[in-house]
Amino acid sequence: MTAATLAGIARHAAPRAAMDVLDRVAIAPEFGVEGDCKGRLKPGGRNRRQVTLIGADAWAAAMAELGADLPWWERRANLLVAGLDLPRAPGVVLRIGDVRLEVTIECDPCQRMDELLPGLQAALRPDWRGGICARVLSGGVVAVGDRVEIENLGELVA
Repeated sequence: MTAATLAGIARHAAPRAAMDVLDRVAIAPEFGVEGDCKGRLKPGGRNRRQVTLIGADAWAAAMAELGADLPWWERRANLLVAGLDLPRAPGVVLRIGDVRLEVTIECDPCQRMDELLPGLQAALRPDWRGGICARVLSGGVVAVGDRVEIENLGELVA
């Protein structure tokens, strides 16, 4: 079995801003992905959307369904994970190096996806294909090629 890896990193400084594609980035509980507009802790908030992740296979399936070839960062996710079906249950903890991320909710595809490609929103809906949102439990620096592991199954039943 091939190990799961971090296949891509992206961030956007402001809503609707272009995505910056990176080779490495710091991730921390205080700000999520460094330089991304969505990860900063909000006083009194649930902070469920600090980091977003999408599976490489899920994105490829959506593109195949639509006969398209958009780059993964157009999904506006922060991290692309290859070789792992992302867990679909709150409480699951993923580890990438020193970074620990707790799955909080499904990353529902919004109408912006259809602005990019008609039908993309619907293509990302089945089976959490649009990815997951996570809260940062512990921070560090991650880089493309880092191993991604499930540390804790949370609410999943083995």
